[in-house]
Parts: sequence; structure tokens; C-alpha cells
Amino acid sequence: MYELLFWRYIEEIYLNHHEVYEALAEKQEVEGLQELPVEVIVNRINSIFSQWERVDENSWKNPNGKGAFQVITTPQSVKIDCYGTEGKTMNQLVSVMEEFKCPLYDPQVPERYDEMSE
Repeated sequence: MYELLFWRYIEEIYLNHHEVYEALAEKQEVEGLQELPVEVIVNRINSIFSQWERVDENSWKNPNGKGAFQVITTPQSVKIDCYGTEGKTMNQLVSVMEEFKCPLYDPQVPERYDEMSE
């Protein structure tokens, strides 16, 4: 499994990314993060991956057998667990989240790709 995590800071607030990740993993609310339109985000993911089999409300499976992913949301974050998913697919998911101004935090590295901070 490969984990992708996304959140958005309130303007001018920057926290320790790994501590934010750990708090979100425990489903805790984190002061300094914005609430996300999670329903809109999940609908957007669904429209981008409309060719994929929707296993349940939060899971998609590639019809050609090349991976699957599950979207887990809190009011402040979107976590996507990828199972055997191709890099191209993960990049598509990252692009969707960038539309919502939520850069990728990759806990495997660990690094936050926050090139959107002005």
C-alpha cells in the first residue's frame, strides 16, 4: 500500500507536517487547517475515474487489474490508500487535490510537496 495525504493550511499558518499527519491519522482535529469540501472532492475523483469500477462509496478498482485505491476523509483531510496503483494514476489523484489547493504529503518520504505556498 502507498499512502497519499492532503490538507490545506489556513493562510499564514505552517505546522510540522509530520505532526499534522500523525494527528490526522488519529482522526484528530488540527488547529490551523481549513475544512475541506470532502463531498465535492470525492465526487470529482469519481468523475475523473468514471471508467473504474466503484467498489463502494470510497473505493475504486481499475477494470484492467492495475491497482485500486480507497479515499478516507475527515473534515480537514483526504487520505488516499493506493494498492498496486500505477504512478500515472497517483499523479492524477494528486492533480485533483491540487485543484482544491491541497498539496500532497507523502508520509513514505516524508515530504510535503507544497510548491503552492506563495
